Amino acid sequence: MGAGHNHTSRMIPRMVMAAAILATFFAVELTTSLWINSMALLADAGHMLTDVVAVFMGLTAVILARRGSSSPARTYGWHRAEVFTAVANAALLVGVALFILYEAAQRLSEAPSIPGVPMIVVALAGLAANLVVALLLRSHSSGSLAVKGAYMEVIADTVGSLGVLIAGVVTVTTHWPYADVVVAVLVALWVLPRAISLARDALRILSESSPAHIDVEELRSALGAVAGVTEVHDLHVWTLSPGKDVCTAHLTSAGDSARVLQDARAVLSARGLDHATVQVECPDRDGDCTDSF
Repeated sequence: MGAGHNHTSRMIPRMVMAAAILATFFAVELTTSLWINSMALLADAGHMLTDVVAVFMGLTAVILARRGSSSPARTYGWHRAEVFTAVANAALLVGVALFILYEAAQRLSEAPSIPGVPMIVVALAGLAANLVVALLLRSHSSGSLAVKGAYMEVIADTVGSLGVLIAGVVTVTTHWPYADVVVAVLVALWVLPRAISLARDALRILSESSPAHIDVEELRSALGAVAGVTEVHDLHVWTLSPGKDVCTAHLTSAGDSARVLQDARAVLSARGLDHATVQVECPDRDGDCTDSF
């Protein structure tokens, strides 16, 4: 618990700092986009808003998971909170992307004149903010799906800021009116598949599918190869939350149940399944050799 607790303790202040930076620059981008009527800047502001929401929801999920639950009806605590957060983040990303595509389509017939200099200045500021936040979240994104969702949104918004910067430069140098719309569409299309990927990862956990890195049939064979085991049944492997895979299994054996449990534990630990419940049963299921851990 010590290592996980320290990891979370370092994560929380970083997420608070990230949320403050993102909220500040969201206000700047939104105000500027409405002032100069820039679609690309508005798209980036929309992505920045989802970044703010993602970090706040991720922070809430991390705190809930850390505190757990005192309710007897919630024996797993709040570990799934971050998974639900990831689904919400993905939905936000998809919603913003579709809105931008719709608005861009409305401007194809007649693109408004957009001043390029304000776009360049705000894009540079937004790019700096996104890079700082990405560095704050990067080291924690692999251990938490909630933080991963926020990190992915920040990375997507970094690309968006680069796009706005390019649109601003093109507008200033060539006065092409469609640069703003084209960049907005490209950013939206870049975000969509990443949002869908995040949603797929989260829904895989919620549906209690086996982890992608665990070959269930190979695991069944390995348990069946344990000395004394004659049958493996009721084998289930799922993910409670990122980094926390769970396994249950029943092993039929007439041998030394303590030795079977020890060997089975070694098989599971070698595959990262330390949180497991294994029950050893006699062949006729009526003997007194049942044991478990």
